[in-house]
Amino acid sequence: MSGEGKVVCVTGASGYIASWIVKFLLQRRYTVRATVRDLSNPKKVDHLTKLDGAKERLHLFKADLLDEGSFDSAIEGCDGVFHTASPVRFVVDDPQAELIDPAVKGTLNVLKACAKSPTVKRVVFTSSVAAVALNTRPKNPEVIVDETWFSDPDFCRESQLWYPLSKTLAEAAAWEFANENKIDMVVINPTMVAGPLLQPEVNESVQPILDIINGIPFPNNAYGWVNVKDIADAHIYAYEIASASGRYCLSERGVHLSELAKLLHDLYPTFQISDKCEDEEPYIENYQISKEKAKSLGVEFTPLEVSLKETVESFREKKIIDF
Repeated sequence: MSGEGKVVCVTGASGYIASWIVKFLLQRRYTVRATVRDLSNPKKVDHLTKLDGAKERLHLFKADLLDEGSFDSAIEGCDGVFHTASPVRFVVDDPQAELIDPAVKGTLNVLKACAKSPTVKRVVFTSSVAAVALNTRPKNPEVIVDETWFSDPDFCRESQLWYPLSKTLAEAAAWEFANENKIDMVVINPTMVAGPLLQPEVNESVQPILDIINGIPFPNNAYGWVNVKDIADAHIYAYEIASASGRYCLSERGVHLSELAKLLHDLYPTFQISDKCEDEEPYIENYQISKEKAKSLGVEFTPLEVSLKETVESFREKKIIDF
């Protein structure tokens, strides 16, 4: 589908996933209004202005999640909005100020701007599997988590899982506001993200890959993984396909980080990759995440091995590693 003549807004456009959404929208000939918190920071802006089609059809807007009304001018007159802006940090000093307020208040700030604009036909909201799978329900390799699951805020609080709590509360607030204000919203729930970086800096999602190839013992954890380009595609399908609705979980494969280390060792046998876990406990069990709904949207998942290779080659190209 061509986006010729259509205007869409991408919030938090400098981020890992958002940058690829902007790139693919420009390729499809959409006019993109991209919001960034700091327009004067070249690390947040330069990789966007260099994209094909940016000169003609990319417009940058300054907006801050906690500044009420700051998204109004970027969203006014748009056909659609992709709301990806939300802090991604796994270690924080003040969870409320650093994660929860920007995620929840920021989401409502963006959705209020959408409610004010009569032209907005659909909002695609970037949530996370962190808002799906974290609860007291039993999980093991036979369990398949799907879009009907929701994370439990109390469980997240008790476990001090602050990032999942921020995503869970933000998605709940988004559904409540969208339903009350009759906003057509579709939600994308990706797992950990791998694949090439457009932005110059390493983000939290690919940090575990960087740590492993740098020889650091891996944490005792298991995650689902999905390619950043598949996530960007899913966002655009969710916008363009009229029948898209509800939530879409995205995971090509779940692996324990020990298995991730093995895959990276097979791809890069000369790297000094550690086969040690940082604790002596039994390995945390993995679980499956359903692909059915995502495939019905047209998502074709990139194999994890390809995503890992793309990530490491991207580190090389950006001189984040020097091998």
